Amino acid sequence: MRIPQADLKAQYETIKEEVNQAILSVVESTQFVRGQAVREFEDAFAHYCDAGHAVGVGNGTDALMLALRALGVGQDDEVITVPFTFTATTEAIHWVGAKIVFVDIQPDTFTMNVEQLEDRITEKTRAIIPVHLYGHPVDMEPVLNIAKKYDLKVLEDGAQAHGALYKDKRVGSFGHATGFSFYPGKNLGAYGDGGAVTTNDPKVAENVKKLGDHGSLKKYENNELGFNSRLDSVQAAVLRVKLKSLDDWNIRRRQIADFYNQALKDIDEVTTPTAATWAEPVYHLYVIQVENRNELKKYLNESGIGAAIHYPTPVHLLKAYEFLGLPEGSYPVSERAAERVLSLPNYPEMSESMTEFVADKVREFFS
Repeated sequence: MRIPQADLKAQYETIKEEVNQAILSVVESTQFVRGQAVREFEDAFAHYCDAGHAVGVGNGTDALMLALRALGVGQDDEVITVPFTFTATTEAIHWVGAKIVFVDIQPDTFTMNVEQLEDRITEKTRAIIPVHLYGHPVDMEPVLNIAKKYDLKVLEDGAQAHGALYKDKRVGSFGHATGFSFYPGKNLGAYGDGGAVTTNDPKVAENVKKLGDHGSLKKYENNELGFNSRLDSVQAAVLRVKLKSLDDWNIRRRQIADFYNQALKDIDEVTTPTAATWAEPVYHLYVIQVENRNELKKYLNESGIGAAIHYPTPVHLLKAYEFLGLPEGSYPVSERAAERVLSLPNYPEMSESMTEFVADKVREFFS
């Protein structure tokens, strides 16, 4: 049996006819950029996230960068986030000219350790980016309280958390804005690159739209320098179809996670994921922690199981971020996690026999 980390072909087969028709409709309309399909998806996704507005952009990295710009974050400002994340989070901060400032993560949920936030705030701090990593939401209430106390902007990184719930409310409307990625492997993934910014502030939405279209809301009236970052109509049409199934897909991901948790709970060497009592994660990734992670990964891969590592190096120790001058040991919880995390396959189309096979192979390794 071969079980990949994700299987986009299997997903496509379940929605093939509707997706094909949606793509064909865009081709026939010839509205390939900012067309009706984009407007329909933006409206649907804003409604899904309980947000007032959604603006489609080129990718998830641009979503964060354009949102920061739209929130007024720029040169010499400071933005606080976590080092255990994908590099897109920190790239966005760097490319708007701001300084990257870190707090460490919680060892159980891999999300921001909010207790460290206030110690990192200076007179130059302008924003906080909590990362809903692996599909588990950050504890947003204390983040928002601290932001209000110090008059800071909150930009959620929701790239892995489409549909995740924090205290019964969906990620995407807590902060001043949220950046989403629709990279194909996400819980809600396009058939290419794509992203969106959700917000309850109409001015922020207008600024994101303007910045992503060469600084213009009306053709040839370029009032500021912008970028070319727009969600194309084909991707929007695909996403509109897939959005209808997102909740069902997330339910299946949680079912698989629950099965793994039960199947692996008696293995002393394995730490299974923790879900906070106030959270309903969507398990973009199902991540265990083990000491001999690399050996287990090799064993599973040789058994036909697509186990993977997300992420083997915290951002502050990547070569690209040497300019930060942060040595090993700066953020011990993130560094410890990077040494131990291993993602097991978890996607909605997995059968019961597939999940059993994965769990059996993990148990077999430790026996």
